[in-house]
Amino acid sequence: MVKVSVVVLTKNEENNIRECLASVKGWADEIIIIDDESTDNTIKLAGELADKVIERKMEIEGVHRNFAYSLARNQWVLSLDADEQMSPELKTEIDDVLRKETKFTGFSIPLRNFIGSYWVRHGGWYPAGKLRLFRKDKFKYEEVKVHPRVFLEGECGHLTKDIIHKGYPDFEHFLASLNRQTTWEAQKWHGQNKPMRLGRFIWRTVDRFVRSYFVKKGYKDGLIGFLIAFNAGLYQFISYLKYREIIFNKKFKK
Repeated sequence: MVKVSVVVLTKNEENNIRECLASVKGWADEIIIIDDESTDNTIKLAGELADKVIERKMEIEGVHRNFAYSLARNQWVLSLDADEQMSPELKTEIDDVLRKETKFTGFSIPLRNFIGSYWVRHGGWYPAGKLRLFRKDKFKYEEVKVHPRVFLEGECGHLTKDIIHKGYPDFEHFLASLNRQTTWEAQKWHGQNKPMRLGRFIWRTVDRFVRSYFVKKGYKDGLIGFLIAFNAGLYQFISYLKYREIIFNKKFKK
């Protein structure tokens, strides 16, 4: 049996961390927690189930993730977020795949995404595979703060069983995520000195809505599908407004 290290990043995840770690306890050879200065009971709860808990402030997401994976003692690493759980079927599938010689150095895994208790099946939200199982010597994150890309040396395979992602307990958390992510996106654009034009973002706002709601059949998820599509479009426009705000503030502070 090939041994797998599970790495989880946390910050104030006391409501999620127990279920996350329980889903891999007994299957993973080791569980590593990298905690970003939580102020709740995350560290205490994680310490009950994890093999290693390390406190480290996250400055840049890509750097933080690369550091976390470097701590794994095994060649194969499974990366989970604290609001995710490993399905029993996925454990079996990974065991079967890694038991044999494989040409792949990483595998994407479908995410079963929930808003509240609703499983979002359309709008590009499922299966929405992400590269989460990889050989740590062949994998690296781009070292930027928001939406870092992943780089894999070698071929990527695709698993069929799910990671269960309960990232949004309610609409409040869903919309709060929009606000947080658009701030980071605007800061990223400003740091890269990218030229941004209003017309482009009006087009992208409409385009993202149409893709999610019509092309990717988000309408099949009813009101939640509409909210997701509307959010996808709004993300572009709000990011642009916040980018312009940064430019404006810097200009008049001089």
